[in-house]
Amino acid sequence: MFVSGRVQGVYYRASTRDAARERDVDGWVRNLDDGRVEAVFEGPESAIEEMIEWCHTGSPAAAVEDVEVEYEEPSGHSGFQIRY
Repeated sequence: MFVSGRVQGVYYRASTRDAARERDVDGWVRNLDDGRVEAVFEGPESAIEEMIEWCHTGSPAAAVEDVEVEYEEPSGHSGFQIRY
């Protein structure tokens, strides 16, 4: 998933991690050089859909313009981490 808008420097990654952990979703989130945030979510379909919906708003200081979702086969992530 790719999220664009004002999503860097506004605690978007940390908020995503917290939201994912609350929903027992595995995966990771990271900033991209082009200003977007990339995230991978794995878990129950209902929890993934909740995370996708959450990403449209994100952290309180974020201004999300677009969320691009791509579905792939799970790759076995354990826990949820911020990547640098």
